[in-house]
Amino acid sequence: MSRNQPAPSQRSNISPFIVMDVMRAAAEREASGAAVIHMEVGEPGSAPPLAAREAVMRLLSGGPVGYTGAFGLPELRARISRHYQDQYGVAVDPERIIVTMGSSAAFILSFLAAFDAGDRIGVQIPGYPAYRNTTAALDLVPVSLRTSAATRWTPTPAQVREAHAQAPLKGLLVASPNNPTGTVISRNALSELAQTARDLGLWLISDEIYHGLTYGAGETTALAVEPDAIVINSFSKYWCMTGWRVGWMVVPERLLRPVEKLAQNLFISPPLPSQVAALAAFDAGPELELIKAGYADNRAALMAALPDMGFDEVLPMDGAFYAYASVQRFSNDSKAFAAKLLAETGIAATPGHDFDPEDGHRYLRFSYAGKRESIEACIAGLRAFTAKLR
Repeated sequence: MSRNQPAPSQRSNISPFIVMDVMRAAAEREASGAAVIHMEVGEPGSAPPLAAREAVMRLLSGGPVGYTGAFGLPELRARISRHYQDQYGVAVDPERIIVTMGSSAAFILSFLAAFDAGDRIGVQIPGYPAYRNTTAALDLVPVSLRTSAATRWTPTPAQVREAHAQAPLKGLLVASPNNPTGTVISRNALSELAQTARDLGLWLISDEIYHGLTYGAGETTALAVEPDAIVINSFSKYWCMTGWRVGWMVVPERLLRPVEKLAQNLFISPPLPSQVAALAAFDAGPELELIKAGYADNRAALMAALPDMGFDEVLPMDGAFYAYASVQRFSNDSKAFAAKLLAETGIAATPGHDFDPEDGHRYLRFSYAGKRESIEACIAGLRAFTAKLR
């Protein structure tokens, strides 16, 4: 390498996505011939719906697989619109719906269309690390809104107003169900946050990619309380289509052309096979509900087992497929704890540092999206491992 070669950009100097590091360590262990119980990845263990796979096979046996419009297939956008009516009783014009290359592309498009460099965005903590890392890479400023048990791990209007008073915010990003806590924001709490955003003149961005995966807790789309919210969803989680990289966003009319120009230049269009699969997946309700029932069984097993083993703070598991549990009885360094756990038991779990830079050292996230036998093996391995530490 030439000594005159320029240095990497400052915007690329962001934190790593630690779960990917855990995945690499788990893969190295498997490559050596040792077994791994995968509890680290937020990914369904089930295949995509049969209807989705069959639809793609029909597509591939026919004509060319080319570009679509930048906003995606009109029939898929119309079907997503119908989903909002059927699921939430909310009417959404299909023209406001944009199909994207997963929710990741939707976040990038939202951040670029709604904000300028230096703008501040309130982000709940603990939360998905890519919120903070992506905004930082785009020269935006993520402002941590630290949640606690006292607020059911949900940011409060008072926190938003306080952060805005310190230096003006331009946006507020919330997630329900939340990764990693699994917490669902109640309709009343979401309505209050939406009103606060309106009062302060903020964009409200709602991450709803775990909708469909709640267990007794109600689901409210932000569009029910704020029609001008930017809502982001994905076929990755409930629909079991992570690798297909297809999601969507709903934006207010004034953002349609800005997002369209960005999407045309950055992504051209979402992949046609993934869109065809997504359209067909809407007809797979019974199959998907059976998969969800499996998650519910896994969740119940972990809810009973983790406190009994000494994980004395397990955050609300209202939705998604995560258990976020304190390891403080055993260690004050969840990264070291996770590494030891993997080395001695083969259980791969994600340290909380990914989700909470300040207090994440106290927590581990377990994904219960896998098969029941993996959950049972995890519980047995954890029980033996923690017994030695007491």
